[in-house]
Amino acid sequence: HMCYAEFTDCLDAIMALDADVISIENARSGNETLEAFKNAGYRKDLGPGTYDIHSPVVPAVNDVQQKLQEFLSCMPPEQLVVNPDCGLKTRKWPETIDALRNMVHATQNVRSQLSLEPTT
Repeated sequence: HMCYAEFTDCLDAIMALDADVISIENARSGNETLEAFKNAGYRKDLGPGTYDIHSPVVPAVNDVQQKLQEFLSCMPPEQLVVNPDCGLKTRKWPETIDALRNMVHATQNVRSQLSLEPTT
Protein backbone atom coordinates (compact mmCIF):
# COMPACT_ATOMS: atom_id res chain seq x y z
CA HIS A 1 0.00 0.00 0.00
CA MET A 2 1.21 3.47 -0.84
CA CYS A 3 -0.17 6.69 0.54
CA TYR A 4 0.46 10.41 0.71
CA ALA A 5 3.31 10.52 -1.75
CA GLU A 6 4.18 12.51 -4.82
CA PHE A 7 3.45 9.53 -7.05
CA THR A 8 4.43 11.37 -10.21
CA ASP A 9 7.97 11.64 -8.82
CA CYS A 10 8.32 7.88 -8.48
CA LEU A 11 5.97 6.37 -11.09
CA ASP A 12 8.82 4.79 -13.04
CA ALA A 13 9.95 2.92 -9.91
CA ILE A 14 6.36 1.91 -9.08
CA MET A 15 5.83 0.61 -12.61
CA ALA A 16 9.00 -1.47 -12.29
CA LEU A 17 7.85 -3.18 -9.08
CA ASP A 18 7.36 -6.93 -9.21
CA ALA A 19 3.79 -6.69 -7.95
CA ASP A 20 0.55 -7.83 -9.52
CA VAL A 21 -1.48 -5.18 -7.70
CA ILE A 22 -0.83 -2.17 -5.49
CA SER A 23 -3.24 -0.21 -3.36
CA ILE A 24 -3.01 3.54 -3.14
CA GLU A 25 -4.49 6.34 -1.08
CA ASN A 26 -7.10 8.07 -3.18
CA ALA A 27 -9.95 9.22 -0.95
CA ARG A 28 -8.37 12.57 -0.12
CA SER A 29 -6.61 13.25 -3.41
CA GLY A 30 -9.57 13.20 -5.74
CA ASN A 31 -8.59 11.29 -8.84
CA GLU A 32 -5.32 13.15 -9.34
CA THR A 33 -3.30 10.05 -8.44
CA LEU A 34 -5.36 7.80 -10.71
CA GLU A 35 -4.94 10.24 -13.58
CA ALA A 36 -1.17 10.16 -13.05
CA PHE A 37 -1.16 6.34 -13.24
CA LYS A 38 -3.37 6.45 -16.33
CA ASN A 39 -1.18 9.05 -18.06
CA ALA A 40 1.93 6.99 -17.29
CA GLY A 41 0.38 3.93 -18.94
CA TYR A 42 0.24 1.82 -15.77
CA ARG A 43 -1.10 -1.62 -16.77
CA LYS A 44 -1.09 -3.67 -13.57
CA ASP A 45 -4.02 -3.97 -11.19
CA LEU A 46 -4.61 -0.98 -8.95
CA GLY A 47 -6.64 -0.56 -5.77
CA PRO A 48 -7.47 3.10 -5.20
CA GLY A 49 -9.08 3.79 -1.85
CA THR A 50 -12.86 4.04 -2.10
CA TYR A 51 -13.45 5.92 1.16
CA ASP A 52 -11.51 7.80 3.82
CA ILE A 53 -10.89 5.45 6.75
CA HIS A 54 -9.74 8.35 8.93
CA SER A 55 -13.32 9.59 9.14
CA PRO A 56 -15.85 7.92 11.46
CA VAL A 57 -18.54 8.56 8.81
CA VAL A 58 -19.74 5.32 7.23
CA PRO A 59 -19.88 5.96 3.48
CA ALA A 60 -23.26 5.42 1.85
CA VAL A 61 -23.54 2.78 -0.85
CA ASN A 62 -24.30 5.50 -3.42
CA ASP A 63 -21.17 7.46 -2.46
CA VAL A 64 -18.89 4.45 -2.89
CA GLN A 65 -20.68 3.51 -6.09
CA GLN A 66 -20.07 7.02 -7.47
CA LYS A 67 -16.40 6.73 -6.51
CA LEU A 68 -16.10 3.41 -8.34
CA GLN A 69 -17.69 4.91 -11.45
CA GLU A 70 -15.17 7.77 -11.30
CA PHE A 71 -12.35 5.22 -11.05
CA LEU A 72 -13.67 3.48 -14.15
CA SER A 73 -13.22 6.69 -16.12
CA CYS A 74 -9.50 6.29 -15.42
CA MET A 75 -9.05 2.54 -15.75
CA PRO A 76 -10.70 -0.57 -17.18
CA PRO A 77 -12.83 -2.65 -14.77
CA GLU A 78 -10.54 -5.69 -15.03
CA GLN A 79 -7.69 -3.57 -13.62
CA LEU A 80 -9.66 -2.14 -10.68
CA VAL A 81 -9.28 -3.73 -7.24
CA VAL A 82 -11.86 -2.45 -4.76
CA ASN A 83 -10.61 -1.63 -1.27
CA PRO A 84 -10.92 1.00 1.45
CA ASP A 85 -8.34 3.74 1.75
CA CYS A 86 -5.40 2.58 3.89
CA GLY A 87 -5.78 0.34 6.94
CA LEU A 88 -8.71 0.18 9.30
CA LYS A 89 -6.94 0.28 12.65
CA THR A 90 -8.32 3.74 13.46
CA ARG A 91 -11.92 2.55 13.26
CA LYS A 92 -14.13 0.61 15.68
CA TRP A 93 -15.68 -2.70 14.61
CA PRO A 94 -19.30 -1.56 14.04
CA GLU A 95 -18.37 1.30 11.69
CA THR A 96 -15.76 -0.85 9.94
CA ILE A 97 -18.26 -3.64 9.28
CA ASP A 98 -20.93 -1.20 8.07
CA ALA A 99 -18.47 0.63 5.79
CA LEU A 100 -17.11 -2.60 4.29
CA ARG A 101 -20.65 -3.92 3.81
CA ASN A 102 -21.57 -0.74 1.91
CA MET A 103 -18.40 -1.01 -0.17
CA VAL A 104 -19.32 -4.59 -1.14
CA HIS A 105 -22.89 -3.58 -2.05
CA ALA A 106 -21.60 -0.68 -4.17
CA THR A 107 -19.19 -3.03 -5.93
CA GLN A 108 -21.99 -5.50 -6.64
CA ASN A 109 -24.15 -2.69 -8.05
CA VAL A 110 -21.41 -1.47 -10.38
CA ARG A 111 -20.59 -5.00 -11.53
CA SER A 112 -24.27 -5.55 -12.26
CA GLN A 113 -24.48 -2.31 -14.24
CA LEU A 114 -21.45 -3.39 -16.28
CA SER A 115 -22.82 -6.94 -16.68
CA LEU A 116 -19.71 -8.34 -15.01
CA GLU A 117 -19.73 -11.70 -13.29
CA PRO A 118 -19.30 -11.60 -9.49
CA THR A 119 -15.93 -12.77 -8.25
CA THR A 120 -15.55 -15.35 -5.54
